Amino acid sequence: MLLYLFYPLYTKIAVFNVFKYITFRTFGAAITSVLLCMLIGPAFIKFLQKKQIGQSIRDDGPRSHYTKQGTPTMGGGLILLAVLLPTLLWADLTNKKVWIALITTLLFGLVGYFDDYRKVVLKNSKGLRVKQKLFFQILIALVASLAIFYFGEVSHVLKFPFFKGMALDLGWFFVPFSIVVIVGCSNAVNLTDGLDGLAVGPVMTTSATFLLLAYCAGHQKIATYLQIPFVSGAGELSVFLASVWASCLGFLWFNTYPAQVFMGDVGSLPLGAALGVVAVITKNEILLVICGGIFVAEALSVIAQVISFKLTGRRVLKMAPIHHHFELKGWPEQKIVIRFWIISILLALFTLSTLKLR
Repeated sequence: MLLYLFYPLYTKIAVFNVFKYITFRTFGAAITSVLLCMLIGPAFIKFLQKKQIGQSIRDDGPRSHYTKQGTPTMGGGLILLAVLLPTLLWADLTNKKVWIALITTLLFGLVGYFDDYRKVVLKNSKGLRVKQKLFFQILIALVASLAIFYFGEVSHVLKFPFFKGMALDLGWFFVPFSIVVIVGCSNAVNLTDGLDGLAVGPVMTTSATFLLLAYCAGHQKIATYLQIPFVSGAGELSVFLASVWASCLGFLWFNTYPAQVFMGDVGSLPLGAALGVVAVITKNEILLVICGGIFVAEALSVIAQVISFKLTGRRVLKMAPIHHHFELKGWPEQKIVIRFWIISILLALFTLSTLKLR
């Protein structure tokens, strides 16, 4: 929006020329997002407390979590607001890729809202049924994937890092593959959101990494130099991802241990979907698995636990997801969170290093 308001004025006032640069608008979106979180956050938390929107704790969870009973949840609404407004203010709104990413994120947030509504208002700690949640997630991801397929001007070829000439033309399989990426990432982030600040940290490192990847993919000279797929218009997703990163940074101020507010599914589901849809658009689906290794580990730990119990009657972990396993082994919550953050940072650095390993 600001691009159209101020950039035309550069002929009279030269300084307004900066609005045409993605880098300037990316920083602008990040600053706006953080300020929104910091300014609105306290009032938002008080509103949740007034409405008695408190977290329900699983009966089978670690006993240390019982002290968190009643902590305000659905704080992800603050994150969504801090993503939506800065993106609308600073992004090029004629860019279809931005709209696909933004609308997909908001719709997944709506699914998360209804899930949290059942938990908080109806006092059902399980939320939506698994089949209900998956149905709506797949439906939204299907629409997003079709939009990318027909209107996103994105290659349907899957590229492999480390192998310069290795590529797989997915054709129509691009749609179901994209659905798996988006829905899988959404649920993986949701599973990671079990400790104060645990999910926010890896989302920040992953979104910051994909911010750089999106900018490089959208810049033809840089993409050619790095030998990565050039995706016209993908650079504008940097503004969107800056809002995602900064909203998490602002939210972390209130979510760090001991948390004043939890994001809930209304936050974790859309954040994962945002990362997934950007990975599909920028043709970095495999790098998402590497950079989001924490999310992958959390999801695989649940899958392994379920399969093992059904086949052998035994559990491979004390409790899944894996962060609860370490809790039951006696690790302090803060230690688990910080160590997972460290691993996420290392994975992000390794992901960026692949830009020169082609």
